[in-house]
Amino acid sequence: MGGVKPKKIVSITSVYSFLIIVGVISIYPAIWVIMSSLRVGGSLFSESLIPRQVTFIHYKELFAKYDFGLWYLNSVKISVISTIFMTILILLTGYIFSTFRFGGRKTLMSTLLVLGLFPSFMSMIAVYILLNMMNLLDTHLAVIIVYVAGSPVFFLFAKSYFDTIPKGLVEAARIDGANHLGVFFRIVAPLSTPMIVYMALLSFTGTFTDFIFARLVLSSTETKTLAVGLYDMITTNFSNDFTVFAAGCVLIAIPITLLFMIMQRFLVDGLTAGGEKG
Repeated sequence: MGGVKPKKIVSITSVYSFLIIVGVISIYPAIWVIMSSLRVGGSLFSESLIPRQVTFIHYKELFAKYDFGLWYLNSVKISVISTIFMTILILLTGYIFSTFRFGGRKTLMSTLLVLGLFPSFMSMIAVYILLNMMNLLDTHLAVIIVYVAGSPVFFLFAKSYFDTIPKGLVEAARIDGANHLGVFFRIVAPLSTPMIVYMALLSFTGTFTDFIFARLVLSSTETKTLAVGLYDMITTNFSNDFTVFAAGCVLIAIPITLLFMIMQRFLVDGLTAGGEKG
């Protein structure tokens, strides 16, 4: 017993030391960006992490010198609409594969899984040409359509969760005369709140911070999102407006951070649920 206890102490110490190192590495860039947004001047370089003089002028410059408010509204609009349709489509796709047995089911599931392995930017040229042919370039509708159309490849998590719901509940609802949509919205969806919140959060953060596709499609000032607008800001005035850029990054992080804090309980439940069955 005397030899077991020191090993356990060393093991626990090693684990916590590793977690502390990872935490510092993860948190330091965020703190550095926040401190940069409060630093006087616009220089990237600073001798210390904590600024000697604190100012909030850079947050005012975001709205005075740039169309930051418009970019913010564009990002929120695209993200909210995309999240609603993406979440519904993912849930319906997962429910169909979990509940129904039809010809080609496994083949279709395998196809979606394989498609999900490929980076989305591989198809961007083809998507760009299609959007150009449909006269949808430089529109928010184009971005929303592409986001929503690519969401079914994430069906597996929803399917795994639906597999854990007792089939007796579904069968009882069917006996009472409920159709498939009634079963889904009245029985399955209320029991899947943690997973729905988890998928909605991932969808929102992914679309809210997306840059590559938004940069490809959106070009005018009126349609730019936050990621595209901030990128254009630093590519044209990097040496002068870096602290303003840092202020923009802080404002972008605030709603996402608040959402994760408010929905933390559902997020943890959503991550752990659905792991009992595949």
